[in-house]
Amino acid sequence: MVREVFEDAYNYMKSGQLMRQVVNRINGIDFNNLTERQHFGDIYEQILNDLQSAGNAGEYYTPRAVTSFMARMTDPKPGETLFDPACGTGGFLTCAIRHMREQYVKRPEDEATMQASLRAVEKKQLPHMLAVTNMLLHGIEDPSFLRHDNTLARPYVSWGKDERVDIVLTNPPFGGREEDGIESNFPQHFRTRETADLFLALIIRLLKSGGRAAVVLPDGTLFGEGVKTRLKEHLMAECNLHTIVRLPNSVFRPYASIGTNLLFFEKGAPTEAIWYWEHRVPEGQKAYSMTRPIRLEHLDDCAAWWGGPSRKGRVENERAWKVTAEEIKARGYNLDIKNPHTVEEDHGDPEELLEALNNAEAEVAAIRAELKAILSEALLR
Repeated sequence: MVREVFEDAYNYMKSGQLMRQVVNRINGIDFNNLTERQHFGDIYEQILNDLQSAGNAGEYYTPRAVTSFMARMTDPKPGETLFDPACGTGGFLTCAIRHMREQYVKRPEDEATMQASLRAVEKKQLPHMLAVTNMLLHGIEDPSFLRHDNTLARPYVSWGKDERVDIVLTNPPFGGREEDGIESNFPQHFRTRETADLFLALIIRLLKSGGRAAVVLPDGTLFGEGVKTRLKEHLMAECNLHTIVRLPNSVFRPYASIGTNLLFFEKGAPTEAIWYWEHRVPEGQKAYSMTRPIRLEHLDDCAAWWGGPSRKGRVENERAWKVTAEEIKARGYNLDIKNPHTVEEDHGDPEELLEALNNAEAEVAAIRAELKAILSEALLR
């Protein structure tokens, strides 16, 4: 395990004294003590959070609130195969593990079943090493399921039925471009250099019938054309894209200010209608930031509206709206649909505003002339 993790690593520390201090501090932790181990796991996740960026090709640390919410809404259970094809430092895996332990793991057999059902891949060496360490610190006895590889480097058609999974939870890198030749692993109509698009095509193929997924995707995927249009058409034909949660640009700050969306879908039936939920920054706060990040309780209103596993009882309100598949098709599969309940601020009639501006400028000019005359008169005295 250790050899695999470090085979592609170039790790060094310039100060021998610092290295000794780190070793001494870690030696002081009793890893047989469950409480100490849990505390150390929490500290390690905070270190991963503080790292901010795990790479330079669109790989970022997904905020804990987002990963926890996605795991909660997808509701994985022990025995269901869970896959993250671009796992980064393992945030989705740890949230899914925590959710299952809180909700479903009651016996040692449940724990063993859960651990045997995890699958993950990470392309870059450093995030892979951090993810493996993260798994060990979260009580995963054999993290060898977490492979150091590029999921997209394998031909699309080579993924067989026996490799299909029940759940995909992931935030594929977006904004990044794949190296030459990777897109040739995909069918002609899905070929692109855009990493997020290739991952979306692969996720649809990898899901079993009845399988479910929660994926973070940028606004560009929603309104993009060409390959993106074909992908969205394919997604809505193969899967029930039942919910899109629209997040504000500031969720991934300070290292990315891009509009993102959480897409929830189930494979096996075509999409008939999509529910949208607009997440807003809490009142009294202009945007999320490093000091005031998004927290899980900020998403409680969406969880309350969700309607449980069967999504029953959903109603439209100032945050939620519903769009039929026919409307989406008529729009050329443009999923970038703004909240129809948002009342645009009325700034008034342009002609009237211009006239008021001219009057104000004339009044200012008159006062200036009057002031100039008073000053001139005072100087003459």
